[in-house]
Amino acid sequence: MPTVSSATHLFQHILLVYPCETRIGHFVFVDFKSKGRKLTTTQRAKRQQDEDEKRLREEEEVRLQAEKEEHIRLERERKQKELERLESKDRERRGHELDQLRRLLENNQTAAIKWKTDAVEKAEWERYMNCGALPDPTVLQDVNRYISSWRDDPEVNITLVLKQCNLALQLLEEVELVLRDITDPRRGQYYQESLLELLELIHAKHLLTNEEILKEASENVDTETGNMQTVVKDENITLCLWANLRKSPRFKGFNFEEAGLDFKLPKQLAVRDVAVRILHTRYDHLSLLARMAHPRMHTPGHRYLSGGAIMNNALKSAASVQSRESSAEPAEGRSSQIQTQMEALNAEGELTSPLPLTTIDCGERVQVVDLMQYTPLGGVFHYNLFHLPPQVHKVNGWEIRQLLDHGLQNFPYPMEMSNLDENKALASPPVGVSVTLPDWVVFLETPKVARWDAAADQWRMDGITDVSYEEAEDKISFNMDAFHAFVLMQDTYANLPFQSWELRPLGQDSALFTINGALIDLSITIQGNQCMLQSEQTKGLSHVRGKWMSSPVLQKAMLNAGVNITVNEFTDKYVSTCGKDPLTEHAAYEQMALFASACAFAWSKWNAKCGAEHLVMQACEHHSAAPVPEGSWSLYQLGAQRSQKLEVTEKSDGYSPDLYPGSEFHSTFIHMLQDDMSIEGIAKTRESDYLFVDTVQSLLCATRPLM
Repeated sequence: MPTVSSATHLFQHILLVYPCETRIGHFVFVDFKSKGRKLTTTQRAKRQQDEDEKRLREEEEVRLQAEKEEHIRLERERKQKELERLESKDRERRGHELDQLRRLLENNQTAAIKWKTDAVEKAEWERYMNCGALPDPTVLQDVNRYISSWRDDPEVNITLVLKQCNLALQLLEEVELVLRDITDPRRGQYYQESLLELLELIHAKHLLTNEEILKEASENVDTETGNMQTVVKDENITLCLWANLRKSPRFKGFNFEEAGLDFKLPKQLAVRDVAVRILHTRYDHLSLLARMAHPRMHTPGHRYLSGGAIMNNALKSAASVQSRESSAEPAEGRSSQIQTQMEALNAEGELTSPLPLTTIDCGERVQVVDLMQYTPLGGVFHYNLFHLPPQVHKVNGWEIRQLLDHGLQNFPYPMEMSNLDENKALASPPVGVSVTLPDWVVFLETPKVARWDAAADQWRMDGITDVSYEEAEDKISFNMDAFHAFVLMQDTYANLPFQSWELRPLGQDSALFTINGALIDLSITIQGNQCMLQSEQTKGLSHVRGKWMSSPVLQKAMLNAGVNITVNEFTDKYVSTCGKDPLTEHAAYEQMALFASACAFAWSKWNAKCGAEHLVMQACEHHSAAPVPEGSWSLYQLGAQRSQKLEVTEKSDGYSPDLYPGSEFHSTFIHMLQDDMSIEGIAKTRESDYLFVDTVQSLLCATRPLM
């Protein structure tokens, strides 16, 4: 039954459909005969009025829209004319600005190169005058003569041999540096052969001293264990030796507490004439062998910046390419020249590509370590099982020893079972080892363990099981299928990409470079040509923090300590980057270094939004050692052709390349900065020491904060 409410809605509908009706209370009487009547004069006038008003409104809307579009058109034309005027003004002074930048860069670079050359010559002269025990690494004949002489030296006393090994390690580093600079393939091959000989000789000398100690094992028995164990340390190695004299089947393993190392042996080995060696070297020559054995796997595949220069002989620096343009050349010619150089860089970057070191299946799972992605940290642990050398027997005052015509021999494990019944043969269980993490490195993540494959000269991660990491004790334990050299590894780019960064002056020729990394924050104080690391992270960095070093030495020390902030030719394969053009980047770093005494620079979120051909950063003039006030920053966009100040801020909702009102275009970043700088600030930049400029530039090029 319909309700009053539904009936009311029905009547309202009738009123809309039938205008001629009579309403009495809740009842409506419709006059159906009157529906077809003509409209009255009043109704027609009302309708006409409504139509006229609608037409006027529509005409007004059209007029307003036309006015708006005309205003937009005029404003666009005004902006276009203003833009053309600014571009024309920029072209007129382009030659002068590029020439001024070229002179600044050349003066600084020439002075820095001369200083470095003089320093090298001074070091060489001092080396010559000191008449040291090591040969000149640049004279291959002297190096080979040194190797031959040391090989013939019969000395086996471990103290004396370790001193000789330390000298050889120093020579090895020097030869490696010489090898890196050699461009002649044939000469490089000779040096590489000598390098390998020196590596093998160091290894052989260690074995000789270890054998001498093990020969006297029975004379140095530990009364508590009935076996012989000893630890020998120096600045480069820690040697742990254990000789199985008791042969107790209940023996499980031994802990070298002072070395932070312990091992576990299967029962089959506990009753054998064996000796265990764990030789921990602070250096890593095995990774060097891997890179030498697999050079194709470590070929740069992308253009990159290294040591302050683009790795392309034809393109030494982006700003230099720009500044070499003559002011007499037409603008079109200069633009074409820059484009040609950039195209050359693109072509160069596609010549080679590194082969990925991925897991390979060849009957068994072989997991080869990619040394471009992972960095060995804390040195190498050589874990060996040897046949115990014959011991001395004393008979009637005589000492009798069996003489062998060979040195230490590896004990085969897993053990040979060819002569045993297959059903009764004992399986060879894995061997265990525990390592306390070295206190001179920082592991930002749980360490990875890799073992050495001597047959293929490469690190592998297969064959390692039951890995256990006790973070509170800094201890990692695991099992291996056999005795191998092993190493602890970390993702090289664990602290990349940077979350933010800032470079601000602390005074004349002094600056603070702050980096907020993915896992750890740090800052580097730059004073002249020296750098000092500062970080809240104290563990593992005590030998690096608070010490003045040159920029290259600091970068190497940080990398070896596990805190990597530098990039290389492989970084963009493992880290998400903005894909910026290195030529434009390098030009920015050159100019930032020139003004680092008077200007602060910082990260901008819009750098990831402006395209690969542009860079965006915050910058401002700053003369105090205090932090930069929040409202002082301005945004700047840099490109291959020009730089400009932006209207957007870090707090804007979106990115826009619109020019800041009242500002102009400039062909160089430094001239763009000068528009907002004081006379005192500009003068301060001209007084910057060339070594400070060179150090800041090399640090920026090594870290590439804008990439």
